[in-house]
Amino acid sequence: MFSIIIPTWNNLAFAKLCVESIRKNSAYNHQVILHVNDGGDGTLQWARNEGLDFTHTPDNAGICIAVNEAAGLAKHDYIVYMNDDMYVCPGWDTNITDEIKKLGTDCFMFSSTMIEPINYNNPCVINKDYGQSIETFNETHLLKECNTFPKADWAGSTWPPTIVHRKYWLITGGYSIELSPGVSSDDDFAMKMWQAGCRIFKGIGKSRVYHFQSKSTLRVKKNNGRKQFLMKWGINQSTFNKYYIQRGTPYTGPLTEPTGTTMQWESFRAWVKRKMM
Repeated sequence: MFSIIIPTWNNLAFAKLCVESIRKNSAYNHQVILHVNDGGDGTLQWARNEGLDFTHTPDNAGICIAVNEAAGLAKHDYIVYMNDDMYVCPGWDTNITDEIKKLGTDCFMFSSTMIEPINYNNPCVINKDYGQSIETFNETHLLKECNTFPKADWAGSTWPPTIVHRKYWLITGGYSIELSPGVSSDDDFAMKMWQAGCRIFKGIGKSRVYHFQSKSTLRVKKNNGRKQFLMKWGINQSTFNKYYIQRGTPYTGPLTEPTGTTMQWESFRAWVKRKMM
């Protein structure tokens, strides 16, 4: 069983759908933990009425603070971070647990594979439009077709839903609040996992969720995550994604430290860029 943390910000209809899908389409009885930002739209009262575990801030604290607060209530060994505008498909959790059983280590970072309506040429997702709003959501067709699309496992897990062992959530300190409200916080957390010794960053092709896409992030004033990542780690996010976790490439096993002249050149470019900031 997982402890699933879901930050939500006045997004009641999507939060309801997300929790309903977890209850309906999961094979196991997972712990669901909301972090309610504001909640004046009825989310706070709904969470109480449903008997959900939740934390609360009176305003929008952002993703990083939200997931860290919610994680403090986690009861199980594995923590899943999920967006409130996601709908989990049947088999999402069994395919993850099957992968965990094969590993023999707790040092990993997994992601489910998102099905998204808008095509951004992302090699990690499945593109299929089942609606971009609650009103247009075609749940019947999604449930009928979601597991029919071929999708191999892919490297470079950072995007929600992500799952890590609770031990590594504590080792890394969770999400970095200096990146609030949260732009680039996923890659930052992945880099912290890398620094903690993780070399298994795997997207599970058969574990699938439908993602309505950016129903909260479009409403916030964003931090300059790319600059913050560069100044913190000394490399560009693009370098980390391409050469370290090899995002979007077919998964072939645990990763190794990137070396060679290309990495030397990328490190030099990052050094120059930092000096110019």
